[in-house]
Amino acid sequence: MESWQQQLSQSAVKIEDLPFIPESPEYRERLKRVAELYPIRINSYFLSLIKGPNDPLWKQVVPTVEELDDYIDGDTLVADPLNEEGDMPVPELVHRYPDRVLLMINNQCPIVCRFCTRKRKIGFPGIVTRETLRQGIEYIRNNPEIRDVIMSGGDPLLVPDKELDRILGELRSIPHLEIIRIGTRVPGTLPSRVTENLCAILKKYHPLYFNMHFNHPAEITPEVEKACAMLADVGIPLGSQTVLLKGVNDNAKVMKELMLKLLKNRVKPYYIYQADMTEGTDHFRTSVEKGLDILRDLMGHTSGMAVPYFVIDAPGGGGKVRLLPNSVVEHNKDEVVITNYEGKVFRYTQPNGKNGNGNSKAKHQDMCQLPA
Repeated sequence: MESWQQQLSQSAVKIEDLPFIPESPEYRERLKRVAELYPIRINSYFLSLIKGPNDPLWKQVVPTVEELDDYIDGDTLVADPLNEEGDMPVPELVHRYPDRVLLMINNQCPIVCRFCTRKRKIGFPGIVTRETLRQGIEYIRNNPEIRDVIMSGGDPLLVPDKELDRILGELRSIPHLEIIRIGTRVPGTLPSRVTENLCAILKKYHPLYFNMHFNHPAEITPEVEKACAMLADVGIPLGSQTVLLKGVNDNAKVMKELMLKLLKNRVKPYYIYQADMTEGTDHFRTSVEKGLDILRDLMGHTSGMAVPYFVIDAPGGGGKVRLLPNSVVEHNKDEVVITNYEGKVFRYTQPNGKNGNGNSKAKHQDMCQLPA
């Protein structure tokens, strides 16, 4: 097998490198404009998995002129939909939640996802530097309320082993930092990067968690299964995040197959994200109802372990908001009326509620609103 460095060096990065695109000169000229706005990268491993035009993997990584149309729209779609820049006390570190931060380690990825929420950054040179990393680590060191850091980017696992070891060592030397998480798409898109040497480095820095990214069951190949097993075998808890994408995974059958394959490979499904309102990505977005329908079709129809949270990362920096299908029909001081996954209705008596004859013995108290 080729090394991960070789597979990365053989990436498709130009329009001429792309598979299954129209021959029309006009289309290709417009596509060149897209590539000027948003870089292209598809490593040779992932490129080999693409079976044809508009298959679920092709859609994720091959640019289309729709990105240009979405960019021109500009009304509801913005470059930084989550206002990450507004929550950066130092460059390339996001401090939004009280006890945790996101630290960008680099801005390069094994593939450039066309729906990426950081399209404004990924693939462009000079954004994340050794100096921004130094400032980020010092910020964490100087703020004792921070107990959890998410190493992100780009993809932290594209950093060479020696540098990754150095960064992890600096973070682990901070006494109040309890948890280190690595956000990565490498195991599913460049599995050869997961080597024995990498695993030996990672093993030194527990408690260490992986937030991985999978969108379609076709991504889970024998090579990916091996990479996940290597990581799990050195004691790293593996979780997966999925973006809900039109034409890729926006149906319950595909999503269920993905979640079950992940569990089989010791990867716990964590989030399904509603696609962010990022410029150049509107053609990927589904309705929120579509995500709720998928969640409803998963709940009760398969193991609860295979049912992730469905979330919207609130525009403007509001943070993640979990969404649920409407399972609470009615509630009052006496009872809560609920429906299950089959649509059957059940009544749950409140602790201060009925005495068998329908009369409440307890004094009326205001109830907190239950989530719908």
